[in-house]
Amino acid sequence: MRTRNQVVGIDSSTQSCKAVWVDADTGQVLRSRSAPHPEGSAVDPEAWWRALESLEIEDEPVLAIGVAGQQHGMIALDEAGSPVHDALLWNDTRSAPQAEQLLRDFGLDYWTHEMGMAPVASLTVTKLAWLAQNLPERAARVNRVLLPHDWLTHRLRGGNGLPSTDRSDASGTGYYSVQDEAYRLALLDWALGHVPELPRVAAPFELVGETRGGAALSPGAGDNAAAALGLGVSEGEVVVSLGTSGTVFASTRTRVLDPQGAIAGFADAQGGYLPIAVTLNAARVLDATRRMLGLEPEEFDRLAMEAPVSGGPVLVPYLDGERGPNLPDATGAFIGMTRANMEAGAVARAAVVGMLCGIAENLDNLRARGIAVSAVTLIGGAARSRSVRALAPEIFGLPVRVPEPAEYVALGAARQAATALRGAPIPAPAAGGDELLPPGSGRGGWAEEAFGAFLAARERLYPDAWI
Repeated sequence: MRTRNQVVGIDSSTQSCKAVWVDADTGQVLRSRSAPHPEGSAVDPEAWWRALESLEIEDEPVLAIGVAGQQHGMIALDEAGSPVHDALLWNDTRSAPQAEQLLRDFGLDYWTHEMGMAPVASLTVTKLAWLAQNLPERAARVNRVLLPHDWLTHRLRGGNGLPSTDRSDASGTGYYSVQDEAYRLALLDWALGHVPELPRVAAPFELVGETRGGAALSPGAGDNAAAALGLGVSEGEVVVSLGTSGTVFASTRTRVLDPQGAIAGFADAQGGYLPIAVTLNAARVLDATRRMLGLEPEEFDRLAMEAPVSGGPVLVPYLDGERGPNLPDATGAFIGMTRANMEAGAVARAAVVGMLCGIAENLDNLRARGIAVSAVTLIGGAARSRSVRALAPEIFGLPVRVPEPAEYVALGAARQAATALRGAPIPAPAAGGDELLPPGSGRGGWAEEAFGAFLAARERLYPDAWI
């Protein structure tokens, strides 16, 4: 049954635009819709707007709307509001040389203490530097720079007034200091050659305008911050999201500093912090391996779980380069392949274990920064894989909760919209799903052996990965 007392949350991700309609009193999801996005790491942002429009989110009265989106994407606009170049997405690594130059010119200490992260090719500031160094005439025309969720919120508002963003998404640009809650304009000037107009950073749960249909608009958020809000993440709980990318993040009250830059000290959508580690290679590692083997998902899972736990090859799964560790030009590799273990089950298991070991290394990095982790909440498309569910608790060495499948990013955006409108949060989703426990205390047995083999293989290929 539909109700007029509803809010809408939007998740504009790499692959699609998803919307959920939520009862503003109970938090119940009433319905959902989605529309695909074009593939590629450089996309005309108009395609994102067309996908959102096709969902007809105001085809009946809506109280408020929140937009969450993929982070870092560069939307560089001229004075007429038209993009000067396709938006470069988070997974576009062409700006790796500019990231290295930013690190050399400003130093790791400046980046980790002032900006909360090391410069990597994902960050918006590196993409603007790439634009200035490779297409200077276009860069000179840039009048305004937005992120995907900023741009969609602004379009929903009719394009009127100064655009707004939120601190979670601003903290992923590389020119916003979480420490001072302010833009670092000198970095932007270094990258682009001038300082364009930037969106105002709205306070958490502030209303930033309304749509032409009269729905209130909340500030929105970066996708991981919205997922944390949608899940109702508590202290001591770490979220692992296995989608196009793999993310490991926690919600903390105090800022987390990592002098090595392995952990990015992002802001969250609630006034706190979201220390996060990101890998470029997650669910797509399984998809690519499955296609190579010519297997359906069920058969892939079965073979991966039935394969011997030791003696198989090791996959270093950097198929699209890597961000955690920062290896934008890396490639994947099977290590230890022999005639005896060159069979489908061993390869399938190596793909699952390699992906999970890459996540586990970043999870260990988070714990090394003093974040107490008691359990992992596992979400994303790959969380539905039976082999991932079976192996994750042992490789992580922690209890793993797999909640009921839901659009948690969009749900977080809806919860933000309702809270901004009414000044009080709507209920978090009810507990449910599966509780998966490791057989012992911590990582041990075959999992410790597999994790050690992964680290040895990675260090053999990329000995300076974390330097």
